[in-house]
Amino acid sequence: MLPKKKEHPKEKAELHPRNKHRERYNFAQLIKGTPALSRFVSLNAFKDESIDFFNPEAVKTLNKALLKHFYGISYWDIPQGYLTPPIPGRADYIHHLADLLSSSNPAGKKNKIPRGAHIKCLDIGVGANCVYPIIGNREYGWSFVGADIDPVSVDSAKKIVENNPVLKGQIECRLQPNPKDIFRGVFQKDERFDITLSNPPFHASAAEAQSGSIRKLRNLKQQNTKKPVLNFGGQSNELWCAGGEETFIANMIKQSKEFASSCFWFTTLVSKSTNLKGTYKALETVGAAEVKTIPMSQGNKISRMVAWTFLTPNQQKEWVQTRW
Repeated sequence: MLPKKKEHPKEKAELHPRNKHRERYNFAQLIKGTPALSRFVSLNAFKDESIDFFNPEAVKTLNKALLKHFYGISYWDIPQGYLTPPIPGRADYIHHLADLLSSSNPAGKKNKIPRGAHIKCLDIGVGANCVYPIIGNREYGWSFVGADIDPVSVDSAKKIVENNPVLKGQIECRLQPNPKDIFRGVFQKDERFDITLSNPPFHASAAEAQSGSIRKLRNLKQQNTKKPVLNFGGQSNELWCAGGEETFIANMIKQSKEFASSCFWFTTLVSKSTNLKGTYKALETVGAAEVKTIPMSQGNKISRMVAWTFLTPNQQKEWVQTRW
């Protein structure tokens, strides 16, 4: 007896209104642009077209198809074992950043999103996939610097940029020479950024990352799993750091003070709600002039973006007038 067919909503209403991934995947359309996807698509138990999301190669090929169809990216690949990010969630962060920038416009231009390469963004932990800069550039024309502590990730991101004419000159990838630094060594002399973004390592140790993956797979597959296959991949620096998300964010906030006048908005994702208290405390300690918390969700996953600036209202006004 077949399982009762699920009733799927026409749109994923929890995603940002401008997110191009609110509708269910149109596999016929995606396969047309990326024929390699066809071998991973089949009917699931509910007679819906889908892929096996536990197959890393299938997930990576779906990403290739999505980036080509929606963002005009002809070449995209990552080294084996590196993080394959879910595109809809990454796009959501970018659209919320656009809203944050638009909210900083003067009254007459409120809700007008600043667009173009003169809007400069810094992606902390760009990864081998370079997805945040790709979406930000293709959606809003912003220019990006992507920084990472892993040379393989930086080389991979550079290769993606170099093999896509639409991205050339729009995204610069930089190696962070000191793993303990976040902004130091990345900000260049007299360089200004309109916004920074970060998706911090979630776990506090390799053991915690593995146990979290095992628990997730058990819940999804409803069976005992001892050795997980990470369907979205991920190297150690992408999945965990000493102290986990809370420590990473606290260090980021502390270092951001050094570049108070060099950036309008600093932002980060905060996946664990229990880490918000420490985040707000750290922001209070460094004397942030303004703090905003923007809720986000993808499916069952609830998250939020925390943004802060050291600029006073008058300095914010001057920044917008001179740069935007």
